[in-house]
Amino acid sequence: MNGRAVAGTIVVAGATLVAGSPFLMGFLQKWESGKARVLVVYGDKLAGGLPTVCNGLTRHVTSTPIIVGQRWTDEKCEVEERAAVVGVQAQLAPCFKRSPTQIVFDMATSHAWNLGAPATCGSGAMAAWNRGEWEKGCQRIARGDDGVLVWSFVRDGKNPDGSPRYKFVQGLANRRADEATTCSGAL
Repeated sequence: MNGRAVAGTIVVAGATLVAGSPFLMGFLQKWESGKARVLVVYGDKLAGGLPTVCNGLTRHVTSTPIIVGQRWTDEKCEVEERAAVVGVQAQLAPCFKRSPTQIVFDMATSHAWNLGAPATCGSGAMAAWNRGEWEKGCQRIARGDDGVLVWSFVRDGKNPDGSPRYKFVQGLANRRADEATTCSGAL
């Protein structure tokens, strides 16, 4: 069954991949908190004050309560992160109709960790991967076919007509570029 995690592995479109691979966990740490996990829960300004801890743990990926100001241990972060990453991967796995490489799955997971599995599943990257266009899928993590940056913006209020207004965030563009380069570089 697609998305079933068993003893450190997950089945994705018939391929058995490493769930929460060491490479992925290091990649998430690089982009979520840098050299060391964040052990005190903070309100992430880019996410509208969403309580966040460790390497990007939020209520969107774990059912464990996350309360601003609360102090976590490194050990608690490690356990919670691994479980949450495997949970995100289980949501992401059924979206793949073809067997991805480990690095494609890891970079899709990074994208989903940051933006949510539904966004990654509905992305142009996933559409390309499901056609077997691996390179194009990797590039679509960061840019549309027209070369315009994607997935590098956060909601920033509303326009006068009531539609959402978005703000470009260089850090998100940098992360998307790293995901795309890492994904493509291993093909």
